[in-house]
Amino acid sequence: MSDTLAVGKQLVEFCRLGKNLEAIEALYSPEIVSIEASGDASMPARMEGLDAIKGENDWWLNNHEVHQMQIEGPWPNGDRFIVRFKYDVTPKAGPMAGRRFTMDETALYTVKGGKVTQEEFFYNIGG
Repeated sequence: MSDTLAVGKQLVEFCRLGKNLEAIEALYSPEIVSIEASGDASMPARMEGLDAIKGENDWWLNNHEVHQMQIEGPWPNGDRFIVRFKYDVTPKAGPMAGRRFTMDETALYTVKGGKVTQEEFFYNIGG
């Protein structure tokens, strides 16, 4: 099994168990780059480093009530793999607070040296 597929399988398993922060600790490079489909001044689309990525994930976990989650994949190609995430969530804060919606998201991960070095997210909210 390639490093890419092995890392992908581990990431999916951590996420299915709700252990997103543990996945970051175990599988991400200290120089990780995360690129969201959109961002703002408080949460920029591009973030770098483990502390920033952990903070972003901690924010997500603390500010959303997840009613249902489905994870599919990973699907590898060379040093990259994709994973599909489907969420049914209600934000606890912000402009969408209390408004339940669905999110269908695909993430593209790049692996080098057995660690995730970049993650990119592609999604449609409410579709």
